[in-house]
Amino acid sequence: MKRKINAITTTKVMKRIIAMLTIATASTVTMWADTWSLDSCINYAVEHNLTVKTRQNDIESSKLSVTSAKSQLLPNVSASAGQSWSIGRGLTAENTYANRNTSNTQWGASFTLPVFNGLSTVRQIQLAKANLSTVIEQYAAAKDDITLNVITAYLQVLYNRELHEVALNQVELSSYELTRQRALLEAGKIPEVDLLEAESQLAQDKLQATTTANDTRLALVDLAQLLELDDIDNFDITTLDGEEQPILPAESVYNNALNINHTLKAARGEIAAAERNISVAQSGYIPRLSFNAGIGSSYYTVTGMEHPSFSRQMKDNFNTYFGFSLSIPIFDGLSTRNSVKRARVQHVASKLQYQDAENRLYKTIQQAYYQAVSAQERSKSCLIAEDAANKAFEAMREKYNLGRATPSEYEQAKNKALRTTAERIQAHYELILRTRILNFYDTGRY
Repeated sequence: MKRKINAITTTKVMKRIIAMLTIATASTVTMWADTWSLDSCINYAVEHNLTVKTRQNDIESSKLSVTSAKSQLLPNVSASAGQSWSIGRGLTAENTYANRNTSNTQWGASFTLPVFNGLSTVRQIQLAKANLSTVIEQYAAAKDDITLNVITAYLQVLYNRELHEVALNQVELSSYELTRQRALLEAGKIPEVDLLEAESQLAQDKLQATTTANDTRLALVDLAQLLELDDIDNFDITTLDGEEQPILPAESVYNNALNINHTLKAARGEIAAAERNISVAQSGYIPRLSFNAGIGSSYYTVTGMEHPSFSRQMKDNFNTYFGFSLSIPIFDGLSTRNSVKRARVQHVASKLQYQDAENRLYKTIQQAYYQAVSAQERSKSCLIAEDAANKAFEAMREKYNLGRATPSEYEQAKNKALRTTAERIQAHYELILRTRILNFYDTGRY
């Protein structure tokens, strides 16, 4: 009788599993038409992330600042022209007043060349170049940040998906057990309460499967939003390629990160820019020398009086001038002194910011290292615990099938096996994430 019941149950379960797999395969083809690898996700995020785009725009702005600073070395050339009229009483050459209308036409051109401006222009160029270098490193740091965020979000999806697969396996086990209990009840081998407990357990397992499915979907949405995708309905990712990476020593990673980390490079660039800014402010103490030259002419008429022709006056009134002007700062209301002090305060602030960035990087690397070591140890322990729990569950299921164990004992063994599997999965992905973070800080590659 037992063999007949088991045969009937197995046939029903196999049909149900085949139906579930068929539906799952069809829904997978429909929902996840577009799969992305980790590389494609990172490349797309770096190209489309708004923070990265903002930093890229800052580079263009900084390049224009360098060009503007260099243009201060160029001379200024300007031209002018004017026309004026005077109508009414005016003073004559005889020192009397008379009604006269006058017209005056004039033009001119000027040329100014900064010969020496207290090294201000040279220092402004150096400051602009230092700012450009800083912005370039900030752009690279923004790409690093989005890369780490994508890796974290990507692994979160894989972690939730694997938990969902475990939950689906539990649903299959509970479905099988419910079918078996139903057959036993029909044969009069068990009380009805056992069937009700099996139905309750199946409902709980289905709820857990629904929860893990929603968690997986939400993790996919988070990743898609991180990539700035417009259409996330058909978005899915592939499994992670590559071998498991070793755990790198924290001190070695930190020493290498000091040379390649773009956040620290940007912070060092801000220190250099602050030093240049001090020099720019100090240039206000230095005298300035410039060369000036120009040409011009005019045409003048008075009603009631004879006057030379336009061409004659333009020729006779044509004039040229040139000369040098020297400006020596003596007292400017402490403006230059205050500018220098503000620049020095900013220099101190940039040094403190760099030290803070160093400390945060060191803490991040240390945390990643110890989390990786912990995850590795937990992964090893979880493998042993999972194997033991699975064996215990198989033994308990045999006892339960023979009627030598209660339903509660069976569910406890199954839940323990499920828990150890979930812990093993969590430790596995935690190890992958932390080792990749360490490798990224060590080499700049993930």
